Amino acid sequence: MCLNLADKTAVLSELNGTLTPKVMFIAEAPGRQGGDRTRRPFHGDKSGENFQMLLDSIGLRREEIFITNSVLCSPRTVTDANRKPTRLEMRNCSSYLRRVIELIDPPIIATLGSVALDAIKVIEPHALTLKTSAGTVSRWNGRTLVPLYHPSPQVIAAQRGMILQLEHFRRLGQVLSGIADNC
Repeated sequence: MCLNLADKTAVLSELNGTLTPKVMFIAEAPGRQGGDRTRRPFHGDKSGENFQMLLDSIGLRREEIFITNSVLCSPRTVTDANRKPTRLEMRNCSSYLRRVIELIDPPIIATLGSVALDAIKVIEPHALTLKTSAGTVSRWNGRTLVPLYHPSPQVIAAQRGMILQLEHFRRLGQVLSGIADNC
């Protein structure tokens, strides 16, 4: 149990997406202004707007994806701002994440940010880092893995830029096309 999240509600329902997705996105945690408020991951805030623009850039619709998080509840600071989930919180939620991956069984997983990439290590170890692996394609846990930067305005403004994120999403689109061509 996560004591700091005990009063929060998990964001996991039919609003996360289709049960037969082309790709499963794993992010950090529901955002205070987004998923925690709307109950739909990446919806209702600037990160959600950026995410939608990135999906649109490769012609991927929300009806074709499933989105979940490393931590299902929204971690907050004492001032109610979003905060990064702790390692303990990620470890506590890892069994849920593992089961969601097993149940949904997506052919492709795209992690959004370093927290999500680190969180899946608990399920199946890997040596990837976001710094060296963003936009690349790897095998992980019997499926294709594409680590991506998080679509938050802070990440985009910092040093990543939307152009780089669009390039990485184009790579995801190429992977999706390759999978579709082989079906």
